Parts: sequence; C-alpha cells; structure tokens
Amino acid sequence: MVEVLTNESQKQIIQRNAIVAEGLSKTYRTGFWLNQKISSLQDFSLTIRQGETFGVLGPNGAGKTTLLKILLGIVKPTAGTGEILGYPLGDRTAKQSIGYLPENAYYYDYLTGWELLDFIGSLFGVAPTLRRQRIADLLDLVGLSQSVARKKQLRQYSKGMVQRIGVAQALINDPEIVFLDEPMSGLDPVGRYQVREIILMLKNQGKTVFFNSHILSDVELICDRIGILNKGELVAMGTLNELLGTEQSYQVSGHGGTEAELKPWLEHLIFQNDTWHGQLAKDLPEFLTYIASIGAKAIAIELARQTLEEFFIDQIKASRHKE
Repeated sequence: MVEVLTNESQKQIIQRNAIVAEGLSKTYRTGFWLNQKISSLQDFSLTIRQGETFGVLGPNGAGKTTLLKILLGIVKPTAGTGEILGYPLGDRTAKQSIGYLPENAYYYDYLTGWELLDFIGSLFGVAPTLRRQRIADLLDLVGLSQSVARKKQLRQYSKGMVQRIGVAQALINDPEIVFLDEPMSGLDPVGRYQVREIILMLKNQGKTVFFNSHILSDVELICDRIGILNKGELVAMGTLNELLGTEQSYQVSGHGGTEAELKPWLEHLIFQNDTWHGQLAKDLPEFLTYIASIGAKAIAIELARQTLEEFFIDQIKASRHKE
C-alpha cells in the first residue's frame, strides 16, 4: 500500500531539522613542535531543514571541506556541537542515512563501475536483488551505460566518468541527506546539466542536499539558501532574495555618513574607501531625505538586484578589508 502524504504531513516533514551546527570550530596544530595554530573554521552555526537544498560558497582554503567533514563525522571539531537527523555528529545510525561525494575521491581503480557500486551497496546492507536494480537505475540517472560500467575498470574512466560514478555511489543507499563536495568538478556542460537535474530531483523527493561549489550559476539555479565562507568564518547566509534583493528593491551606492548611521537603512552594507553600497531596506524618498540630513550623498541608485557573483566578490572583499 502506498502512503499518501497530505500537504500538512509534507510541511511537518520539511520543518524538521536535518542538520544543526552550533559554534563549530576547528584548529589544526602545525610546525615542527606543533606550536603553531591554524584555524580553518570559526564559531560556525547553522540549521538546515529537512528537504532543503543548501549551498556553501567560498574561495579556496575558506574551510568548506573542513565544515563538510565535521558534519559527516570524519573530522572532530575543536569546539562546538552538531546533529544530523537528530543524532550527534559521527553517530553510526545517522551515517546509514547519508550519501557523500568527496571532492577528490579515490576509488579502487581495478574495479569496474558496476563492481564499485555493488561493493558500496553491500557496505550499506542493501539486499542483492534491490542492489542490482538500484545500480541499473543509478547508471541510467547519471548517464553511464551499463555495458561500460560492467566491463571497464575505473582506471580507464575519464575524470567526468569517475565523477558520474561518484554521484551514483552517493545515492546507492537511498539517503535522506546527500553531501556533495564540488559535484560539478570535471564535468562538461551536459554532465553539469545532468547533475543539476539530479539535485533538483532529490529536492522534489524531499531529500536534504548540502553541497560546496565554485560554480555560482549552478548554485543560483538549485539552492533554497546559500552560505558564504571566507577563512573559516560565515560572512553571509540566506535565500537569494534575502541576500541579493528582489526586483522591487534598490541597490544604492554613495559617500559620506558613517556605518552606524547607514546600517539601519541599508542591508548588506559595505564600505570601501570613501564610498559605500548596500540594499535599501526602507522607503527611497525617506532615505534620500535622511542621507541629506547627515551630509551623505547617493551617487547611484539601481532598481535591480546584484548577481550572485557580484555579491560573492563584494562579501569576500569586505571580509578581507576587516582584517
């Protein structure tokens, strides 16, 4: 019998927390005497609802992979706590419901693609009959032929083919949460499109997807919310409308005034040298009257939101400016 979920039941499922992080930090010791400290994650807090697609952006070395490995229980945090599906980080019960695609995965390259998926499915305890059917379905999903998967060893695969097998192995246990570290890496435009479609399919199935990516256009198309990491710190988080504004909002830049005077009026306010810019949160005529009263002046007003790329670059520059 197929269980039919009512709209109310679906809302309750979506409203459960899939991932919770509170004050996560990670510090590594380095140097000959291990007397130097490098902080790769600092006081990171986050709550992701079940069924949500969350993307993490950041330059190289921002702490994205460290964060992901802490959430997976591969690396222990120096400070802070977290939960996956209500279980503490690293709990074996939660791991049964997790799928993971590493950024630079190493698979046993003497295996064929089919053998790899069969092996990983057996580790999760998937029954042999179900395993064979699921492998066939996943190969079709990621665009690899079954004949190639059965006959060709992984050492003979291209980078794009290895990435496709990686996506398939992350889904072999039908996980509730899927962690993807740079899932578009090494893929041609067709492969990227297929992975986007897979993520959207998982989203439609009510699964939670957490992924890191450098490809901003893909993040913009897929994610419910995004977070931007820089040098281990979360510098921005929210929906695209919250971060970039809607078409009815204004991007305003100008000079004069102080941060304390302008912050109540402008969201995502950034000062660079003598100029500032941000998203207007209140009435435009009132804002213009106000800045005139404090000796400030608007030099540009645009009825359009920033692109994600522009917002990302601005946040990284502002973060570096504070150092």
